[in-house]
Amino acid sequence: MKVVPLPSGGRASVAPPTTSTPAETTAKREPAPVRLPVTPATATPSEGVGARLEALARNMWWTWQPDVGQIFRELDPVRWRQLNYNPLALLSEFSPQRLEHRAAELVLHSRVNYAYRRLQEYLSAELTWGTTHAGVLKARPVAYFSAEFGIHESLPIYSGGLGVLAGDHVKSASDLGVPLVGIGLFYNQGYFHQRLDRDLWQQEEYADVEHDMLPIAPALDASGQPVVVEINTRHSRLLARLWRVEVGRTTLLLLDADVDGNRMEDRELTSRLYGGDHRVRIRQELLLGVGGMRALTAMGIVPGVLHLNEGHSAFAALELARQRMHDDGLSFYEAQRLVALQTAFTTHTPVAAGHDRFTGEQIEEHLGPLRDELGISYDELMALGRETPHDHSEPFCMTVLCLKMSRQANAVSAEHGRVSRKMWEGLFPGRATEEIPIGHITNGVHVGSWLAGQMHRLYDRHFGVDWATSSGEPEIWARIDEVDDGELWETHQVLKGRMLDFVRRRAVAQGERRGDPPQMIEQARQAMRTDALTIGFGRRFATYKRATLILADIEKLAEMVNDPRRPIQLIFAGKAHPHDEPGKRLLWEIARLTRDPRFAGRFLFVEDYDMSVGRHLVQGVDVWLNNPRRPMEASGTSGQKVVLNGGLNLSVLDGWWTEAYDGSNGFAIGQGNAHRQYEVQDARDAKALHETLIQEVIPLYYDRDRDGLPRAWIKRMKRAIRTLGWRFNADRMVMDYTKYAYVRAAGGLSCDMPR
Repeated sequence: MKVVPLPSGGRASVAPPTTSTPAETTAKREPAPVRLPVTPATATPSEGVGARLEALARNMWWTWQPDVGQIFRELDPVRWRQLNYNPLALLSEFSPQRLEHRAAELVLHSRVNYAYRRLQEYLSAELTWGTTHAGVLKARPVAYFSAEFGIHESLPIYSGGLGVLAGDHVKSASDLGVPLVGIGLFYNQGYFHQRLDRDLWQQEEYADVEHDMLPIAPALDASGQPVVVEINTRHSRLLARLWRVEVGRTTLLLLDADVDGNRMEDRELTSRLYGGDHRVRIRQELLLGVGGMRALTAMGIVPGVLHLNEGHSAFAALELARQRMHDDGLSFYEAQRLVALQTAFTTHTPVAAGHDRFTGEQIEEHLGPLRDELGISYDELMALGRETPHDHSEPFCMTVLCLKMSRQANAVSAEHGRVSRKMWEGLFPGRATEEIPIGHITNGVHVGSWLAGQMHRLYDRHFGVDWATSSGEPEIWARIDEVDDGELWETHQVLKGRMLDFVRRRAVAQGERRGDPPQMIEQARQAMRTDALTIGFGRRFATYKRATLILADIEKLAEMVNDPRRPIQLIFAGKAHPHDEPGKRLLWEIARLTRDPRFAGRFLFVEDYDMSVGRHLVQGVDVWLNNPRRPMEASGTSGQKVVLNGGLNLSVLDGWWTEAYDGSNGFAIGQGNAHRQYEVQDARDAKALHETLIQEVIPLYYDRDRDGLPRAWIKRMKRAIRTLGWRFNADRMVMDYTKYAYVRAAGGLSCDMPR
């Protein structure tokens, strides 16, 4: 590993090749444990409003502070939306004089100063939940590895649920004061932009992001030099520079392979998220795991805990073992035991095909030099990634490596825990399935990131202005019963109207880009009724998520949509993986209904699903539809975001909803059974979905009193908020990880993880 200066304004330069090995260069690292400091942009009053606005924009804390986002919006509402809510891009369009004039015109100075002061107070706070409960992590923080992080749509280094979950985890760690550093990859083109062509078939578009418009900065070592890490494979050398992103009190470190000294194919390794073949994937995962650990070393950070968020980062544990061997003179198996004690692993995938597997040739090419330093044979290395160690025909599985290199492993819901223990019982011969050491910590969502501003203000009025600092406590959410029914319903209606305005604008823009006939564009402009029951569906178009389940009886669906007294309307959004042709066909089946006369103006598909689209939908729909094929949904978090904003879930009893649904806080599809034959299960669930809509959902929504209020529906809204708001939020999730995994892995006392 080398630390190499970067020329000002240029690409990363690299040192000339040397014969030193990673073990030799590691010996030069600073041995003392060092906590990564937060280095936010600062501004003095003399620098004016622009400097303070830029300081706010350069820490992602603003993304969960609605009043700060509102300041940026008011500068230019149209450009704010067009620039995908990117404050740095917006500020770049203002000269200092024009910005001062605009701030004076809108009387923003005091609001900017107040927001800036709040940020500084937040960053310098010493009394936090983490101070009390995670003191052991202060000098040796958690190193949280993930292939993607969904912090905000303006930083496009995520694709979907896994990344958004990781982003929410980092934000809640910041709010709670749990010392944590995120490690990921910087994708120069991010995930693809989705466009439907004239035949309504998904097309993928990629574009380079503008570094100057992102809140990133070169990560510097102790001597103030930008960091570049090096990894040797059997046939080449990989280099990566390191960026840092401030997310409140936490820091995110991102490796970027687009540097001079790399071959062109390697420079493109971090171009696209989840792009390319198995060779690209293993090189990305080598960069994330081994490169991520070496980046931490270059920064002087000695983590107390490794948290591997899914199997993509499994190689980090091997690199840590190499470092322990070098530093302490241990054998590999001695180092492996020590590394396992400080490693926590979270599995997110209940589908066997979703776990990365590589051939022996791929492993030897990319891990060979590391294997040499570990002092183990090819067969010993391969055995670490095999369920059956001596089966030479079995490929190397990253999840198996994670399970063998960790002592704290968890699934992301109770049901997923049962599925995971059954899936991996072969790794633990002689143990009963229920004794397999894989627990569960159910996912949650970051309240500040997904709660609409209007709902936040409602909670401020009734929960108390400091309620958000205790959002993981049930007593806070019990106060929803004190809210007047009319006030809650009116707030929801405002959010619903805003959401419908958003999807109409998107539908019109989509039609104009495709060259749709004028009458179709006008239909999109007038689409959707504010008073109709509105159902939302937004997720990845994988076949097991069954986006088209509601279409199983198209005539019955048409009747519900066109009922003159009690109509329903549907909004769909989501992307299919570029190589998933069956998923693309499901998407096409949904999109083509927008042109079916039976569903005209009552059925919309919103292109390019991202955090912005998701935020609008979860904040405004009446009902969130989720109907995966049980038990293939590990957790699911979109429905949790809906709860915060007063929406109700209509879901198969899978993932988080299995442990959330109590009969009165939403709606269930079916009885939670899974048939051996998919065709039978799909038909049964489709029938149950239509019956639940017709017999429960629709009547309850349209049952109004003389004031026009659906009292029984509002009662169910309140029950959902009261029973689910505290349980399924990321503060509770991170507190659980701290108590059940982090403190124990760092050498402190903790509780046993739930099973």
